[in-house]
Amino acid sequence: MIDKHRLEYTECDFKREVERTKTKNWLKSVCAFANGIGGMLVFGIDDKTREHVPLKDIQGDIEFITSCIKDRISPIPDFVLVPDFTETGGEILILKVRGGLNTPYYLTEGSNKITFIRAGSSTVQADTPILHELILKGTNRTWDTLKSEYKAKDFSFTFLESMFYNKTGGRISESDFYSFGLVTKDGFLTNTGALFADFCPFRHSRIFCTRWNGLSKAPSNIDALDDKEYSGNILQLLGEGEGFIKLYNQKIWYKTANSRVEKENFPERAIHEIIVNALVHRDYGVLGSEIHIDIFDDRVEIQNPGGMYDGIPVQFQNLENVVSTRRNPVIADIMSRMNLMERRGSGFRKIMDAVKFAPDFKVETLPSFHSTAYTFTAEIKNMNYTKSDVGGLNDRINDRINDRINDRINDRINDRIKLSDTELLILSEISKNTSVTIYELVEITGFSAPTVNRALKVLQQNNIIARVGAKKNGYWKILV
Repeated sequence: MIDKHRLEYTECDFKREVERTKTKNWLKSVCAFANGIGGMLVFGIDDKTREHVPLKDIQGDIEFITSCIKDRISPIPDFVLVPDFTETGGEILILKVRGGLNTPYYLTEGSNKITFIRAGSSTVQADTPILHELILKGTNRTWDTLKSEYKAKDFSFTFLESMFYNKTGGRISESDFYSFGLVTKDGFLTNTGALFADFCPFRHSRIFCTRWNGLSKAPSNIDALDDKEYSGNILQLLGEGEGFIKLYNQKIWYKTANSRVEKENFPERAIHEIIVNALVHRDYGVLGSEIHIDIFDDRVEIQNPGGMYDGIPVQFQNLENVVSTRRNPVIADIMSRMNLMERRGSGFRKIMDAVKFAPDFKVETLPSFHSTAYTFTAEIKNMNYTKSDVGGLNDRINDRINDRINDRINDRINDRIKLSDTELLILSEISKNTSVTIYELVEITGFSAPTVNRALKVLQQNNIIARVGAKKNGYWKILV
């Protein structure tokens, strides 16, 4: 058995012994497994060394575990106790706990009731947003089906109706608003209805978009090249999020013997699937949260509140066969009706395929995904980025971007000078490495030494930068 389970993970926890004075140490794992997808506790294996530790009284342990679970966990989870053996013949005890339907499962501690979830290989106490989600799950409801405080007569759905017609050729009838789950029988919007209404009343339904300067959010003289905050209904957010990335999604091309090959930085199909996934599967119950789209020179990161709904971190799953579990099934159903997504859990495969079938595909450009109990992050690599780009030359010399950069820099130097693309790029590289040499600037930018020297002279003459110290051991000081 130990050969099969050498590591602790979401569904497995090792315990050296059945602690009888500190029962919370293992009962909280039982509670967490019941609140999630289930799992097992293995007694008789040291959780640090993975060495077998003989249990002194397995029959007594079985009776004690059974009694503790029945007395201290409510409702009582479905569990099985099974003796087993290691590969060397050492006897162990396995407690298998099934994921329950009557969530949340509480652990009684004195006069208090607390509940737990699994976060990777750890057991943690569930906070308020997770607790609300467990309560909804236990009542066989989801957040998107709940009735809101807003009356349907005060809102319109022209944007939804227009897009629905454009995508399907059909029209939404009065009865469809009820059957789709947008409006309740007593005339109120559901939470789904509020999200699809023309003027969405939920302030936390927003997307924050940022084009960062370089490869990280680390501070520099120019932290961000552009940023936007979008609010509105879920369909507008989809369009705005895709539009922001498209603004920086350059397409390069080269000729072959008899054709022309075009390469996007980020495959549009992959970007579409990821933003739809973020909007449909995010946890809207977390107030004060939003979706973040961060564009760097070498990648795009899209993060939304709420981890995988089944509790299994995405990084531990086979992306070719992820089971479709939906946190917001009504939202997913409407998006599916408009052919904006599919219900069969094929989103991950489509994202991967969009990258695999792109021109000049390389394995290192495959997307990556990571989730915790509270967040989901998708990362799409820039397929046109190379290390020699350092700083993303393509992005910087794009006219639309440089117009904004010029405006911002000129504001800081009181409109004394309008910088050229060459001078902007040189300034950007200096802001990231004030010790950069002229030779290194030539290597990084691809400009000639005379061109680099001319740009440096302009920057110095206009008091934007200054040289401190000798040519060999000195550095650049940015004055604006």
